[in-house]
This record gives sequence, C-alpha cells and structure tokens, in this order.
Amino acid sequence: MFDWLNEKEMAERLESAIARVIKEGKVRTYDMGGNASTLDVARAVANYAVA
Repeated sequence: MFDWLNEKEMAERLESAIARVIKEGKVRTYDMGGNASTLDVARAVANYAVA
C-alpha cells in the first residue's frame, strides 16, 4: 500500500521490519508456530520500522 501511495521509503522500512521479525523468530503468531498475538507481532514490527 505504501508503494501505491508513493511512500517508497516507508514501504521499504516496513518490509524490512517484517522480514527482520520473521527471521528472528522470537515473536510468532500461532499459525507461524508461536504463541504471540497479532498485536505482539505488530508491536515488534513497529519497533523495527521506527528504529
């Protein structure tokens, strides 16, 4: 969506943050083999996106 809005930098930051959270594997929802809530994952992504 950020790409569509021509917000390339934010799109890249968000994609990078998502990839980092998934790669670390510390915060995962049930469907990914973890027990974190969607909110937990969203917070982890947000922390990396704004760092």
